Amino acid sequence: MQDQPSPTKGVVKKGKVPVSNEILKIRLPKPVEADLPNGLHLMVLEDHRLPQVSFQIFIPGAGGYYDPADQPGLASFVAALMREGTVSRRSEQISQQLEVMAANLTLTAGASSVEATIAGSSLSDQIDRLLDVTADVLLHPSFPEEELARYKQRTRAQLMQQRANPNFLAAEMYSRVVYGAHPASRLSSSVAALDRATRDGLTSFHRAHYVPDHAAMAVAGDISVAEARKLVEAKFSAWTKTGAAAPAVSDPSALAGSKIHFIGRPNSVQTTLIVGTQAIARTNPDYDALQVMNRVIGGGPTGRLFIHLREEKGYTYGAGSALNAAMFRGDWSASTSVRTEVTEPALNDLLAEIGQLRDQPVSDQELADATRAMVASFALSLESPAQLLNYHVTRWRYKLPADYWDKYPDRISAVTTAQIQAAARRYLLAERMQIVAVGDPAKVADTLKKLGEVEIYDANGKRISSSF
Repeated sequence: MQDQPSPTKGVVKKGKVPVSNEILKIRLPKPVEADLPNGLHLMVLEDHRLPQVSFQIFIPGAGGYYDPADQPGLASFVAALMREGTVSRRSEQISQQLEVMAANLTLTAGASSVEATIAGSSLSDQIDRLLDVTADVLLHPSFPEEELARYKQRTRAQLMQQRANPNFLAAEMYSRVVYGAHPASRLSSSVAALDRATRDGLTSFHRAHYVPDHAAMAVAGDISVAEARKLVEAKFSAWTKTGAAAPAVSDPSALAGSKIHFIGRPNSVQTTLIVGTQAIARTNPDYDALQVMNRVIGGGPTGRLFIHLREEKGYTYGAGSALNAAMFRGDWSASTSVRTEVTEPALNDLLAEIGQLRDQPVSDQELADATRAMVASFALSLESPAQLLNYHVTRWRYKLPADYWDKYPDRISAVTTAQIQAAARRYLLAERMQIVAVGDPAKVADTLKKLGEVEIYDANGKRISSSF
């Protein structure tokens, strides 16, 4: 296969972002795809510019979304410990072999993610050996008792330490109140769940959830399609199909109303604020409009929140927003940390900025700046074979049209101010906004009470009362 031309070739740049309309004509190099006999979907994207190969294996059903209700974090425990020993390799042997190869191998399973991910990279002349280690880690983890004990010791300290972090406390509470009993409400494990973890439990979860039936493997870099397929089929031949149904995913229950949730940290010099609500799934047709809206209000230093709360008012070092759209209905949120004494005006201004998105169209200049930056960032990202492949994996994961990314610049550029306002009115409903604050109760109580009834929690997330 010939080397792929640079996707941004011919783009003229002025300042920080490309300005040529050639950006709108991008056609992404397409991977060669195949369904292997064991159910694994293989995607290979050749790029011979550098002697490197990277890969990712996505295993739906193995993420924290499927943790037992009384064992939050189990999926992450499994992923973390799979590399710590197999039937034929000890933990230190795996680390030494990766070091000799100058290779990377990581396994992750987010607290509420649908899938587990195995990612690796090496020089192209080492990919055979790296895949050999990867297959062993994936298929034959032994979960040694001594490694489990070490992991518990390390993780217990981390879990206890994060409870002293106001940003974590706010994010944890926000996830709970926005998602309720849904698995997406889980941001982290707990010391109690960690203590309950056993080798048998890890082994059982791995056996039940690490199956190839609905998994995908994406390979990118200095390797031919034929060689990649040959290696994958050889290394993972023992990963046999089970006939398991596709993992089920459901939306969280709709929010009933707007509430204020407060976690007290006496003598805190800052108040951490998160304001948000449920939004959309990744496949919702309003996704592009909400992406652009999010860029306008919270897209870094050029976003309204950053400019208003930091540059104009000096309340904070930073402020932003995030759209979290997954296979299930996700959320949109805005967040900042401000000096305690300016909590009231900062929160009022944050709410006003959200309200302005509903009440008034964004300016034509804001729209142009946002869409231009998004398209330019997308174009520049295409220089990375691994990022290119990530786009195609996203298309596969969400069953998006084959030309979804080819048309991305056109779709983003076509978003209108009316579409942004309509999306804000549809999803950023004041009557469903959740306000989370972490700070000094003696100094922020009056501010929060002005907005409505306040539910008060301790640092462990236990509800104390509904008033100060």
